[in-house]
Amino acid sequence: MPLAMLGTGERAVVRRIGGNPETRNHLADLGFVSDTKLSVVQSQDGNMIVNLKDSRLALTKEMASRIMVDAE
Repeated sequence: MPLAMLGTGERAVVRRIGGNPETRNHLADLGFVSDTKLSVVQSQDGNMIVNLKDSRLALTKEMASRIMVDAE
């Protein structure tokens, strides 16, 4: 499921990243790679803040919809 579908407080594991190569590389540079665990700090209308590898990152709904995850 897309990361954008998760709500505040939910945890997930990144499974794959969609989009063009530039987008995938950018998200990988931020730490969104397969088997990485994350948690949603805040979610509002699809835009979100996530905890990932001891960092908090803000994502737009568009970017969050390209990150496929499995809920934990």
